[in-house]
This record gives sequence, C-alpha cells and structure tokens, in this order.
Amino acid sequence: MANSNNNKHQRTAPTNLASCIVATIFIVSMSMVILIVFFTLFRPKDPKISINAVQLPTFSMSNNTVNFTFSQYVSVNNPNRAVFTHFVSSLQLVYSGNQVGFMFIPAGTIQSGRTQSMSAMFSVQSFPLVSSSPMKKLNGFSGDVDHGGGLPSGLHGFEMESKMKMVGRVKILKFFTHHVETEASCRVVVSADDGSVLGFHC
Repeated sequence: MANSNNNKHQRTAPTNLASCIVATIFIVSMSMVILIVFFTLFRPKDPKISINAVQLPTFSMSNNTVNFTFSQYVSVNNPNRAVFTHFVSSLQLVYSGNQVGFMFIPAGTIQSGRTQSMSAMFSVQSFPLVSSSPMKKLNGFSGDVDHGGGLPSGLHGFEMESKMKMVGRVKILKFFTHHVETEASCRVVVSADDGSVLGFHC
C-alpha cells in the first residue's frame, strides 16, 4: 500500500511541475502582449504645432526703427489617448540674434485626439533694423527681400524668427504621468513699407 502511494506521488510531482511551468510561460507571454499593446496604443507622443498665420496688426517705422504688434495663429494637435495638460509654454520673437518679443502662453488642456486653435498677440518694443547685404534669395520664399535695414527702393523687408514652445504632461490611465514637449520655429519676412507679412516658413 505504501509503495502504491509513493508511485502516485512520484507521478503527480512531475505533472504539477509541468503545469506550473506552462502556467508561468502563459502568464509571462500574456504580460508581454499586454505591455506591447499598452505601449503601442498609449505610448506618449509629443503634440504637433502647425502655424496657420502670422500678422502685424499695427506697424510703424521711423529713422530705421520699427515698432509693431506681433500676432500668431496656430493649431495644436494632441495625438495621445489621454488629455494633454500644458504649462510653462511660451512664444519668443528673435531678430538678428536678439530677443525682441516674448510672452507666456496660459496653461490649459487639449483633449485626446483633438486639435485646438490658439492665438497669441503681444507688443514688440522698438528696435533698429540692422544694415544688410544686397538683395538676396531666401530659401523657402518665392520673393527676394532685403535681409535687414539697408532698405533700397522697391521690395524690401526684414526677417525675424518666431519660436513657440509648449511643455506639459500626459497622464495615462490616471496612474502614469509622462512629460511631453514640442516646439515650432518659423522664419517670418516682413515688409518695411507697411508691416505686411511677405511670407513665413516653418
């Protein structure tokens, strides 16, 4: 009778071990599949900024010094499957390597998969246009403009660069928080005659 019980125990032990191994392999495999699906569907992505329009609503020029209001209209797309909460975002305007305008963008949220229109406007302090080389072709623009303040007769203007940066976070499944940020930089060419935007390239 004792031998019979021992034989049953010996047959049962390998069977239980094999079952445990199979169960472990199944659990590990399912965990890997879940992780792959999770990071494929919920992997945090940086929002995308599209510049729609740039305008100078007010503009004046005197003694080769300009003064104007800068306005920019953008669309921000949130490709994530969670709300994008943005903060510490800004728009900077640079001319000849120097910052001539700056503003903070108010904090806000963009829903999952949505595109939100935004606008920013601020006054730029007066600054002098620098002297420049003769008229030249600018990559990304169809027209020739004078890059700076020599301003010969005819078509002439100056070039600036707008830099928009958005910083925020995406909270996945209400538990995992990821830091995301995005930037958009555009070259803007402005007519020195009336402040009209001759073109912009992002």
